[in-house]
Amino acid sequence: MDTMTENDYLIAWGLYAFAALGCLLVWMRLTRWMWRWLREPLRVLMAVLLLSPTVVGSADEKFAPAVAITALDIAFKVGNNAWRAVSDLLMYGVIAFGIYLLFVLIRWPIERSAKERRQRNEAAQAAAKAAELEEDQPFGGAGNERYGRPAAGAPLNKRVEPRL
Repeated sequence: MDTMTENDYLIAWGLYAFAALGCLLVWMRLTRWMWRWLREPLRVLMAVLLLSPTVVGSADEKFAPAVAITALDIAFKVGNNAWRAVSDLLMYGVIAFGIYLLFVLIRWPIERSAKERRQRNEAAQAAAKAAELEEDQPFGGAGNERYGRPAAGAPLNKRVEPRL
């Protein structure tokens, strides 16, 4: 029986990486309709499942996808690497979700301040538009003082006296 050469090993990993990235793109497409706080952890979970390697055998330092080793060991009872693969998946999952949580904790205040800034800008634009509409009154807003409203540009604390 022929052993796997280093070149064959690299080709196999290259093909697997290409297929895994294709699966990740499909998964991102399938989850894009979801609420963001559900979609992003599911994407992290799928990336961990697809991209986590584990050591196969103790003699040579060959790696294989942890999810494939787990599935093969459980389904066909071929080897005893399932527990090692599951522990690798768990370790990579904890690391990935820790990094994701850190990313979320950094992003959250930035998004809140951006939302507040956007609301302030919209309020300022609405006020500017209201002022512009007020200035567009015929006769320049003359006569508004008569009804208790100051004319455009007049001080707001001006007292209105009744006329006889």
